[in-house]
Formats: sequence, structure tokens, C-alpha cells
Amino acid sequence: MTRSIVISGPPAVGKTTVAKALAAEFGMRHVSGGDVLKEMASEAGFDSGGDDWWDTQEGMRFLAEREKNHDFDRELDKRLSGMFEAGGAVITSYTLPWLVSGGVKVWLDGSHESSAARMRARDNMSQQDALEVTRRRFDKNKVLYKRLYGYDFGGDGAVFDVIIDTDGLSAEQVIAAARAKVGGLL
Repeated sequence: MTRSIVISGPPAVGKTTVAKALAAEFGMRHVSGGDVLKEMASEAGFDSGGDDWWDTQEGMRFLAEREKNHDFDRELDKRLSGMFEAGGAVITSYTLPWLVSGGVKVWLDGSHESSAARMRARDNMSQQDALEVTRRRFDKNKVLYKRLYGYDFGGDGAVFDVIIDTDGLSAEQVIAAARAKVGGLL
């Protein structure tokens, strides 16, 4: 059985881009924790369409609901843990690295400014708006996961096998670094 890979990091740091590239490189399936959570939001009656849904009012309304009701996150983590344990997956997740053992755990690090520049280009928004969104999402996630699981999102790197600082790197450079570092651990 091929071990799974989990990729975590702050919002808009490039997790999905790297995960898709690693999945293709190593012949694994790609699983987006955000997409699974969007499916759960839809099941709960939220309109979760669109790639930039998390940054919309409806996405923020769902985040506010998650802050009050942790059942969404616990169910998401249960589903993702099962996929991780089955092997052969590259999964993006904010929480999974702290909840599973084995596999390869990757943290993509980057400043809010760098993430905002990626979000601005991806979602066609101003740098200031993107900076506000990335900071707000990071801060809300940090509080949520501290309350839910007790770990310091973005501050506790001890669980990771690989940490890559993405600031100043192109997507291709980050992917190349991830391939080289992860390839030796599988």
C-alpha cells in the first residue's frame, strides 16, 4: 500500500496546486479537504458553488456556523482520516497532520502578503481585499482549531516531515521542492 501525503498551510499558500502536482507525479489520487467540506456545506443547505466560495459572504456564514457547531469539522476530519489511512492519496487539510500518524506531512509556509498576492491573481481581487481575507481566514482557523483540537495552527511545526517556505518562489519552484523532498520519504 502506498502511504498517503497530507499538505497543510495557511489559506492561499498553494496547497491545492502542490497537491495536484504530487498526485500526478506519484500516481496518487488528489483529495481536497476544502471540496469535501463544501460538499458537506451543500448537504447542510448552504449554496457552496464556485472556486472562490470560501471568500464569499455565504462561505463566511458557513465558517461562522462551524465556529458554533464543531460537528462539521469533526465529520470532515473523520472522512479525511479514513481516506488517508486507506493510502495512495494526496490530501489538502488544515487539521489532518495533527490527527493522523504515518504517511508524509507537508507544511507550506508563507506570509500573508505572499498568500494575498496569489489570491489576488487567482480570484481577481485587490491586494488589500485579498490580504484582509487571508488574514481573517487564517485567524479564524487558528482560533477554531485551537478550540477544537488544542493545537497551534501555523505555530506548531513539530508534526511535519517537510516544511517549505513559499515566499519568493514560483508555483513551479514550490512543486519542484515538494517533489524532491517528498519523493525521498515515500
